[in-house]
Amino acid sequence: MSLTRRGFALASAGSLISGLARPARAAAEPIRIGFLAPLTGAASGPTRLGFQPGIQLAVDDINAAGGVLGRKIDLITRDTQSDPTKAVNAAQELIAQQKVHVIVGPMNSGETLASTPILARAKMPNFHPCYVDSLIDPVKYPNGFRVAPRSGQLDDAVRNYVLNVAKIRDVAVMGDTTGYGTSAVASCVAGFKASGANVLYQSQIDAIQPNVKPDLLRAQAAGAKFVVLWSVSAELLARLMNERAQIGWDVPFIGHPSLGSGEVSKLLDKPANWEKVYTLGFRTCAYNAAGKLPPRTEAFVTRLHDKKVDLSDTVLYYVLSGYDLIALPAAAIKASGGTDAAGIIKYVNSLEAGWVSLSATYKFSPTQHNGLPTEEIVMVAANSVKDGAYTLAPGYSG
Repeated sequence: MSLTRRGFALASAGSLISGLARPARAAAEPIRIGFLAPLTGAASGPTRLGFQPGIQLAVDDINAAGGVLGRKIDLITRDTQSDPTKAVNAAQELIAQQKVHVIVGPMNSGETLASTPILARAKMPNFHPCYVDSLIDPVKYPNGFRVAPRSGQLDDAVRNYVLNVAKIRDVAVMGDTTGYGTSAVASCVAGFKASGANVLYQSQIDAIQPNVKPDLLRAQAAGAKFVVLWSVSAELLARLMNERAQIGWDVPFIGHPSLGSGEVSKLLDKPANWEKVYTLGFRTCAYNAAGKLPPRTEAFVTRLHDKKVDLSDTVLYYVLSGYDLIALPAAAIKASGGTDAAGIIKYVNSLEAGWVSLSATYKFSPTQHNGLPTEEIVMVAANSVKDGAYTLAPGYSG
């Protein structure tokens, strides 16, 4: 199957890979893809349980099909330990010593904020799933591409649900103290205020802070009728849900996809604490009224079951995005005829008509490196999880 600007026709994950394979050449140099992965530390959950299984499955699929242009993928993983400084050091080592052709990650925004300038100076093709808006600047960082929504799009989806679906205007906004949490709270507050909503309370909470009661009591006293949360820390999010129940406050929580992770459910005092929690989701991973996923997602879930991938502790979208983080640079290498950085970047910049992937249909151009259309993002009920996917939150029509 030849590649077009539409990317791969995705009847299944297998069709995504089939266009990459050619008969292997005996002495072909492997394609070295560096993976900056927080496999330990506070932000490790989404990567260990979601992105990494998807990334590894894509590598295995491509290599089993003969590689790309007859070259196998060599995935070189470095644990960043959820630490921006370690992420910078690992990025430098992958570039200077491992001579990688592409870097995937970092996988959280704090590490990516620190690493992106280094990758840009090295002109290293970079693909990541991080939300902070400034990370995708085609002028400052012409080598960087996002396979995820930007924070502004998440704000739009949350704000649209709160204001236009739930019809609520009084909110509190909270986040953790990471680079991501700080920037996410700031942009979220600005968006709500610009839309005429009342942001009655806002705060940053350290992910390891044991007592979150004061923050919730202040938000409650201020009169908030929705609490918007921005954090990837399952421990912090679960503490907030447990404390909400302890103080008897029947306020809905809404926000980051990690609100619906399996790790959160294991940390709850009781299942009821997960009620009235709405997390960001994606149409590719949302059950319809009949309880069905889109056909290509359903087929991929079946493959994950066959591979014994545990979906009870993760978000399915993370797994799909992980797969795409390998499939997209592989497609660019195939289309450009090799691992030349300029050729890879040129190909991705040509995908204005759309690249159909597992997690979304992405559109990239020389001036748009944030390829996910906003309409792909929806709100879903956190406690409706099945195989890492969710049903639409109450109030949507269709």
